[in-house]
Amino acid sequence: MAETGTTTSEAQQWAEGLSSLGQRIGGRFARAEPRRRALAYLQGLLSPLERKNGWQLAEEAGDATPYGVQHLLGRAQWEADAVRNDLCAYVVEHLGDKQAVLIVDETGFVKKGAQSVGVQRQYSGTAGRIENCQIGVFLVYASAKGRTFLDRELYLPQAWTQDKPRCQQAGVPDTVGFTTKPMLAKQMIARALAARVPARWVSGDSVYGNDGKLRGWLEAQHLAHVLGVSGNHYVWLDFQQRPVAMVVQRMPCQAWQRLSAGSGSKGPRWFDWAALRLPGAEGGWQRWLLVRRQVDKPTELAYYRVFAPAPTSLAAMVKVAGTRWAVEECFETAKGEVGLDQYEVRSWSGWYRHITLVLFAHAYLTVVQAQTQTAEPRKKKAPTISATASPHCCR
Repeated sequence: MAETGTTTSEAQQWAEGLSSLGQRIGGRFARAEPRRRALAYLQGLLSPLERKNGWQLAEEAGDATPYGVQHLLGRAQWEADAVRNDLCAYVVEHLGDKQAVLIVDETGFVKKGAQSVGVQRQYSGTAGRIENCQIGVFLVYASAKGRTFLDRELYLPQAWTQDKPRCQQAGVPDTVGFTTKPMLAKQMIARALAARVPARWVSGDSVYGNDGKLRGWLEAQHLAHVLGVSGNHYVWLDFQQRPVAMVVQRMPCQAWQRLSAGSGSKGPRWFDWAALRLPGAEGGWQRWLLVRRQVDKPTELAYYRVFAPAPTSLAAMVKVAGTRWAVEECFETAKGEVGLDQYEVRSWSGWYRHITLVLFAHAYLTVVQAQTQTAEPRKKKAPTISATASPHCCR
């Protein structure tokens, strides 16, 4: 505890918080044994273990073998989606904000072999190249109080959905068919809306912004969004479809404003920004093409499709565009702190169970950080998300 400066009082509060978390999800487990193991799994994920695989988590829980952990993730009777619903309620309870942003993004999990569900050689943005990997699509909740995950879906390539015996062997439900990443994002956003998650915006990169069906659905929900699009994306202007790269050339010099997209590791992230109104919206709503230009490299541009109430300012759009980077922070802390990518399961249910418990652990750390900031507003620097001391107070 001395290494992190955690007081006895703080450690006790963290222990009570984790115990409360166990009680919150305890009803999802019909038997006491998996209920106990689920809490031990969360404690292990929050521990300072270097690796959080089956053997390491079992040893942390005091087990001689990983069989108990494997049973929890593979054969025990409990629904990961029900715990996901508890996660959503927990995040809203502690971090809910009407001005929040829902961020969709995916990350890759590099794997060896061909047995892990959904694995194949495919592009991984995490690795920056084609890898033998799984792809998970995630929904992050970013509010002024904190940033953490709400939901998750495993992307199942067509090569898998067309191979029924392979799917059956991996435990994929018969009802699961091929679904694109944008449509997986739509499913998660729809669940958030049905759960009355307070949020004002949706954000995502070009994987999602290039999908017209997703944008159209968001517009139908009157859900404001700032979604990246690629340089070869087309927009309607002057009754013609024009590539965004060509449209930018017509923007006057006075249209550009230098604004910060938020603070990064080196301070404010300054860019030049411009927004061009696009036709087609009505009922007090407006479409825009938002463009970001590098200050020192003006030929490097990024493009966004925006849909929002007509009075929305350029600064408000820029703030949402900058908030999207929160998802990268969440992936980094989830992999570095709570073992998001350190699982050894191969089955459909195993993946969802591990990932769901990891997201709950990440949410717990985010809530602890938010509570610490609220309790100690005079401190100049907020504590970083770390679980170094927490497991010792939770045994």
